[in-house]
Amino acid sequence: MILYNVTVAIEKTVEEDWKVWMRDIHIPEVMATGAFVEYKFFKVMREEEDSSSYSIQYFAEDHSKLQAYLGQHAPGLQQKAGEAFPGKFAAFRTLLQAVE
Repeated sequence: MILYNVTVAIEKTVEEDWKVWMRDIHIPEVMATGAFVEYKFFKVMREEEDSSSYSIQYFAEDHSKLQAYLGQHAPGLQQKAGEAFPGKFAAFRTLLQAVE
């Protein structure tokens, strides 16, 4: 199992709109690519004055599906996020592999 973790710091002025957009538009679009079998959406338990942080965790069964997502789908979906909330967030991505 591969975990694709996206951590986002979003300005509080657009936080509620962003959460609705994530739940109703972005996450369903990511899941519709077929690359992931499950996701989890968490708020990071740390308060900043101007922003809130979230972790969106997408689970892929294997590395090939993740690589296909990163090459074929991620750039366009990331661009849509930038267009929906220009200058209002910062994101970084981490890949993790399950240790069994």
